[in-house]
Amino acid sequence: MKTCFGGLLGLVMLTAACSPSDETIADTGVEKADASLSEVEDNDTPAPGEEAAATDYADMANWLCHPGKADDACDVDLTYTVVEADGSTSVEAFEASENPPIDCFYIYPTVSFDETPNSDLVPGDEELRVVETQFARFAEECRLFAPMYRQITLPELRRGLSGQGFTADLPMRYSDIKGAWDNYLENDNDGRGVVIIGHSQGSSMIHELLRQDIIGSKAENHVISVMPIGMTTYGDASTGNFGPFEPCTVKSQTGCMISYVSFRSTVPPPAGSRFGVNSMDGRRAICVNPAELSGDDGILDARLSAQGWYGNTPTDFANGEGVDTPFAAVPGLLTAQCVEGEKHTYLEITVNGDPADPRADDIVGDVINDGEVLADWGLHLIDMNAAMGNLVDIVSAQSDAWVAAQATNQ
Repeated sequence: MKTCFGGLLGLVMLTAACSPSDETIADTGVEKADASLSEVEDNDTPAPGEEAAATDYADMANWLCHPGKADDACDVDLTYTVVEADGSTSVEAFEASENPPIDCFYIYPTVSFDETPNSDLVPGDEELRVVETQFARFAEECRLFAPMYRQITLPELRRGLSGQGFTADLPMRYSDIKGAWDNYLENDNDGRGVVIIGHSQGSSMIHELLRQDIIGSKAENHVISVMPIGMTTYGDASTGNFGPFEPCTVKSQTGCMISYVSFRSTVPPPAGSRFGVNSMDGRRAICVNPAELSGDDGILDARLSAQGWYGNTPTDFANGEGVDTPFAAVPGLLTAQCVEGEKHTYLEITVNGDPADPRADDIVGDVINDGEVLADWGLHLIDMNAAMGNLVDIVSAQSDAWVAAQATNQ
């Protein structure tokens, strides 16, 4: 079978298609969005002269997901269909933990379509969809906290990258993230362990949060692990660590970091790649393979979009077998390994499609412009979805280790 399936975060943020041979996706004009945040961070763009008012995170309206929020955006249907290689299917229901012992704090990627340089604090479909696809499933193990923040918008990135210049208030973003984090620590943490998770622009905010407010503070003792995914994270040239957070090497390890950027095995990062580029000063991009750390021998446990967000139909998954759940799993189809070369370090994802079986042979995840795969993006669109089951399983083991350690220390 030669169709494809999957989906990013369920956003029409960027365009994606099955493989380099597909020419079905139109250009949305924001091809360089998330990846170019590293370029923005390196610019000395001055903030506007008038300081923006602080966001009140005591107001539940400024949270997407929060245990105290009535209309929690993470309270969604996460049922998935398991599609085996032989085309057989089974449905797995999702069940959030009733009383999880730890918390997860999430910072979402560049998704806002607001025309202003910085987004507003009103959730749009794009913010609602991204927490559904990247974060809500962690409710199996955590209480979920996901603040809205006034991020750099997609239109602003498009304007800046087209030569019109960036006018976004960069400090405003971090002011919001710090405000939400401080509110969480003061009102909700109560000594609990917390996993910090983000993607792309959200990961760049994690880097800043660690450097400015967590490392060396009392809060550092409560951080179980950190997951800045889909943005190049550099370890120290001598230790390979990000401050006190070393790359995780054991499933139940705490006080460590999981970070990676993903590329197809058939489309490795080019010389001008936006992700996974090793620094010229000797720092290496961090790559931790969730499919090895979770004990799955490199097999990715993906949760792919099954709702036609990119034009895929229910029959894309297996010949004659429809999928009517929000997500799908494809056991054995995707495997991953970290590749470390002279110039790039990244998570290499191999699609093990078999034309002789009834299951689809490929996945959605590439960024396409005028029918051409933008190789410098890799599989940015599905960095988290491709490994979602592995990541949740890792958090489960880390939670158990954290709880056991706390009991021993009492």
